[in-house]
Amino acid sequence: MASLELRNKTYRVVFMYGGRKYGYSLDTSDRQTAEGLRGGVEKTLMLVSQGAIAVPAGADVVAFVRHGGKLPEVTTPAPPLLTLSGFRERYLDAHKDGAMEADSLKTAAMHLNHFVRTLGERFAVRQLTLADLQRHVTERSKKKYRGKPLSPVTLKKEVASFRAAWNWAALTGFVSGTFPSKGLVYPKTDEKPPFMTWQEVERRLTGGGLTQAEVAELWDSLYLQREEVEQFLAHVKANAAHPWVYPLFCTAAHTGARRSELLRAQVADVNFEANTVLIREKKRCRKQRTTRHVALTPFLKEVLRSWLAVHPGGKYLFCQSGVVFRSKKRSRTTGHKSEDVRPSSLKERLSTVRKREAVAVLPVTRDEAHDHFGRTLAGSKWQVLRGFHVLRHSFISCLASAGVDQRIIDDLVGHQTDEQRKRYRHLYPSVTQDAITRAFTGQTATAPPGH
Repeated sequence: MASLELRNKTYRVVFMYGGRKYGYSLDTSDRQTAEGLRGGVEKTLMLVSQGAIAVPAGADVVAFVRHGGKLPEVTTPAPPLLTLSGFRERYLDAHKDGAMEADSLKTAAMHLNHFVRTLGERFAVRQLTLADLQRHVTERSKKKYRGKPLSPVTLKKEVASFRAAWNWAALTGFVSGTFPSKGLVYPKTDEKPPFMTWQEVERRLTGGGLTQAEVAELWDSLYLQREEVEQFLAHVKANAAHPWVYPLFCTAAHTGARRSELLRAQVADVNFEANTVLIREKKRCRKQRTTRHVALTPFLKEVLRSWLAVHPGGKYLFCQSGVVFRSKKRSRTTGHKSEDVRPSSLKERLSTVRKREAVAVLPVTRDEAHDHFGRTLAGSKWQVLRGFHVLRHSFISCLASAGVDQRIIDDLVGHQTDEQRKRYRHLYPSVTQDAITRAFTGQTATAPPGH
């Protein structure tokens, strides 16, 4: 049935099955041990001949006999360890070529970097647990930004970015299971103050005792009334350093568009015949780029006509050509080396500098828009305004005060959630007072001075 052969001082067992000769090494030079193993082979072959067991079709006969009439279990090798840093790089690399907006990708990278700092670069992503996420939230909640602890809203955004990356990785097979965030506990947060008029902000500041961060939060909650918007734009017109500045501010004030939406606008998006401007969105839908239309006010229509009459060219609505002070792309000279590599002597530093032959027409950048917002308002009463978002707040407030239906406001500004609508669902104090007075007296209240 089965016999032993000695080869190179090591025993082999050989046997016949189905008219063919099989054999394998017993990995021993001891005769007694080899005999014992041979007896096991004979027992298996006897059971096969008696029909007690059968070799499965297509099975490895040697493996079947060697394991006593059972096929060895095929073990799937464990997938290579996926570290958190590797997970981050794969996710960002997969979404860098237009699959995600540049700003959104930058934000996702920042959020994932925070997790890397908390959990470590070599943290095994597949072993992520609720406890790991809780540790991150707890540690990050102790950090401060602009003098204030990170808000639960910020922490939730970080976790949401990780969840989005996890869900993508689950579809690609890098991880399995659902993201383990159920039961995650965040610090309690204070509700953001409602948007308020200039007078209301100053009234709250008069009481004193506020921290710098609390003062900043109040000015962040400011919206301008219609007359104030007109005064504000008049100041911008008188103090703008470049031709594109005034039309950019006017478009923000009369469409409620976000800064990023303004900078993506193209000349072809302005349709004077249809009396609309197309707004290119990035927040309404993750899977595709969406748009919305806003009607041109007579004021904005004239401003844009005047701007397009002197527009320097190119497809973008807000762009500029010529020299721009301290601009890397629009300065008078080029070839400057960065501080970390440039020589120490002035002569050596200037050796690579040359006059720029031509300054191309380029779209206004985010940094340029931000810089000129501050430059244009510096030294005036308007310098307390903290960014273009105040014009968005003011646009929506003007619509609300005029009794425009909430659904129309949503269409004009791209709102999607009740949380967004809640902060914007306000009217001027005088309108609110009139509504309450009419409800309880049937009369109209007289608006206080300044409203």
